[in-house]
Amino acid sequence: MRVLVQKYGGTSVAGAERIRAVAERVAASRADDHAIVVVVSAMGKTTDELIALARSVTPDPEPRELDLLLSTGETVSATLLAMALRARGCPAVSLTAGQAGIRTNAWFTRARITAIHPERLERELQAGKVAIVTGFQGITDEADVTTLGRGGSDTTAVALACALRAERCEIYTDVDGVYTADPRVVPEARSIPRIAYEEMLELAQQGAKVMHPRAVELGQVYNMPILVLSSFVPGAGTLIAAGGPVEIRRRVQGIAHDTDVAKISLAGVPDRPGIAHAIFAPLAEAGVSVDVIVQTASFEGVTDLSFTVARGDLQRAVALVQPVAETIHASKLASASDLAKVSIVGTGIQSAPGYAARMFGILSDAGINIDMITTSDIRITCVVPRDEVQRAVKALHAGFELDKQ
Repeated sequence: MRVLVQKYGGTSVAGAERIRAVAERVAASRADDHAIVVVVSAMGKTTDELIALARSVTPDPEPRELDLLLSTGETVSATLLAMALRARGCPAVSLTAGQAGIRTNAWFTRARITAIHPERLERELQAGKVAIVTGFQGITDEADVTTLGRGGSDTTAVALACALRAERCEIYTDVDGVYTADPRVVPEARSIPRIAYEEMLELAQQGAKVMHPRAVELGQVYNMPILVLSSFVPGAGTLIAAGGPVEIRRRVQGIAHDTDVAKISLAGVPDRPGIAHAIFAPLAEAGVSVDVIVQTASFEGVTDLSFTVARGDLQRAVALVQPVAETIHASKLASASDLAKVSIVGTGIQSAPGYAARMFGILSDAGINIDMITTSDIRITCVVPRDEVQRAVKALHAGFELDKQ
């Protein structure tokens, strides 16, 4: 049985007309001798509206109840698509993620998939039906509904594709592929025909919204080809797959940016074993993710330490770090929420010198100050003022000539 998994985002199922268009595309794929599993997001801005509704009742919704509320959005999309397919004479069945066998831990609002039991899905596919599964969610061993975090429908789709040994996973969205930069910021940005998993993962982690990082990670682990396509216009899209030799790939593949950045700085931190653990352990226990970390060289037994978190986590992070700062007798704690990240990504960076200098030179020529720097083998990231990040993206895109083939 040739299995194809397709995922349709919120804009793709935003209304009755769009749902009928998706049904037509799904029916055509099924006619092409594929067994089809469809993963759907909530319609349009439904998830945002449900969150706002919850917060109108209480400013701090209980995570378990919030997850159950949010799960209703995908249920609406799945059932409507099943109706649209049946109206076309195409057998279809809608399933919640729990019915589809997606098991998660109990980290409400940010759950992780622990297992997939696809027997029900396989039975429906063997019966000739299109199986439509609610994305973004799962169920615990105690039968509580969980959600996987924003963008989690991508993860649902790739995880199901891996569990079913599908030929590929197709992600349908409102853009026709992965671009060299956000085309809303850089109109000259180009669609990338093919990108390696590791490059896509870096772009996604550094702010590119087209794919969720956890979905890319799953694809890489199980070598599942992921094809990003537009549900609005025809096109070849972008294939995310294992890469070829570094020498034949573009050295810088794309530019990513992220405006959801805040910084916490500690001055006068004692330079002795255990201090870093004391600072970061409470953050880890509270589920606060830390990104860029910079520590200065020790001078007279003290050092300065800065790190970034998501802006939404800033107040909570400061509250967690403040008591530690007092305990270790740090001289000062400061925070800032007016920052952003800009990154260049490309597998070729690791095999050729000069990319950091070139990036810093481009930003310098544009008059953009760099606050922090972090790197990986295939990425260089600079933290810059948030009101300068779009200029930074445009300058780097032009400076690395990504508008050219």
